[in-house]
Amino acid sequence: MHELEAWGFDSFFSQQLQRRDERLLVGRVRRAHRERYELVSAVGSYPATLSGRFRQEGREWPAVGDWVLFRRPTSSTASGVDQHTECVAIQSLLERRNALSRGAAGRVAEAQVIAANVDKVFVLCGLDADFNIRRIERYLSRIAASEAEGVVVLSKRDLCAEPLAKQVQVQRRCPDAEVITYSAVEEDGLDELLELLVPTQTVALVGSSGAGKSTLVNRLLGEARMRTQALRDDKGVHTTTHKELLMLPNGSILVDTPGMRELALLDDEGLSAVFSDIESLAVQCRFTDCQHIDEPGCAVLAAVEDGELDAERLEHYQKLIREAQAYALRHDEHRRRQAERVWGQLSDEVAMLRRWKGGKA
Repeated sequence: MHELEAWGFDSFFSQQLQRRDERLLVGRVRRAHRERYELVSAVGSYPATLSGRFRQEGREWPAVGDWVLFRRPTSSTASGVDQHTECVAIQSLLERRNALSRGAAGRVAEAQVIAANVDKVFVLCGLDADFNIRRIERYLSRIAASEAEGVVVLSKRDLCAEPLAKQVQVQRRCPDAEVITYSAVEEDGLDELLELLVPTQTVALVGSSGAGKSTLVNRLLGEARMRTQALRDDKGVHTTTHKELLMLPNGSILVDTPGMRELALLDDEGLSAVFSDIESLAVQCRFTDCQHIDEPGCAVLAAVEDGELDAERLEHYQKLIREAQAYALRHDEHRRRQAERVWGQLSDEVAMLRRWKGGKA
């Protein structure tokens, strides 16, 4: 199990193996693309796909960072080989410790797992035209919902005239998150990031396209493994096209992800952690269901008038609350329609059975 421990396998996962089939091996999803996976295990890496039974049972599909059980091909007898070419079948998915998720694009309310079983999440935001505090707050809300630790990394420090002022601005809006400024050109701030990387812990790296994720990954790896492109007209060029689990030189594990301009909310979980100041004020409102719009005795609006609370921050908080409520409504409607389809199919099958029995009789 030593090799698995290096990839983050601990007692939380090992206790789930007490009743497993001894013929099944444990692996962690290193890459995932549609229905194809790459697993890393104690006996090497394998390309993988889902077993037929896994598909039929309609389980949630694995994501990068997940731990799974798979059956090794009987024809594979090589030992000590790191990379295997034979495809294996994933039989089951171990319970996740946590998952960083977002709402999938489109009208249908579905959750999309960005990375599973993560300890920290680095939110990369450029100190150029990419700088957006609202986006940072959104990211941190989803990270708090996953119960991972969020760290804000303000990249491209060399392109900002007043990086310290920006850092203070973010720290004021996000008081519970550590905020670090970083420059890939000057390699300023890299040591601070390295100190946060702990062996066997998993860190996910998220941010919008062009924020400098691939460049930072190369710095952390100590080699130019990830393809990068230069900036053009203050707009980053998207280079990372898939999620991948990487082992860093110090033994920590990194999940690199494609650029994401937005992170749609699934619910209001995590908002209280990022907007604790507003929710603390809300307790003092005259009405328990106060919406902080124009109600009398609203402590939140009073704080805005007194200059204790930024009106723009309150506006963003209310926007995120509305977005979470809208997602919940779409999700309930989606589940209702699914149930109607299932009951409709059952009704059709019962009617056909009755007609068959009636004709037979």
